[in-house]
Amino acid sequence: MSEKKYWLFKSEPFKFSFEMLKAKGKEGTQWDGVRNYLARNNMRAMQIGDLGFFYHSNEGLEVVGIAEVCALAHHDTTTEDPRWECVDIRYHSPVPKPVTLADVKANPKLEKMALVTSMRLSVQPVTPDEWQEVCRMAGLDRAP
Repeated sequence: MSEKKYWLFKSEPFKFSFEMLKAKGKEGTQWDGVRNYLARNNMRAMQIGDLGFFYHSNEGLEVVGIAEVCALAHHDTTTEDPRWECVDIRYHSPVPKPVTLADVKANPKLEKMALVTSMRLSVQPVTPDEWQEVCRMAGLDRAP
């Protein structure tokens, strides 16, 4: 079995919020509409059970919760173009304290995090050390 990987999923809350993901229940939903090759390739690398921060972009600019990958990369049903794939994700848990982009940028331990260096990328990898640090900042006693 491969080691769990960590990710960050960005969404504009007025289009699809963390609460909307929670409302989808155990079935989850496809993380569709991504039209960036690097983001698509990140989704192709995901495994079932991988965890990702759910980040509200444009308004909020903060990590608000944790999502879990529940289906491997497959064709994105919002397009007929076979190049575009997506994974399915479901609600995992909220974070006690949202972690803002300003907080991330102010933390030297996170200076190389994709959220800082590749801000526009909608699906990003997160290293295990970055995962632990953001979880700590979010008030999680134990990172999932």
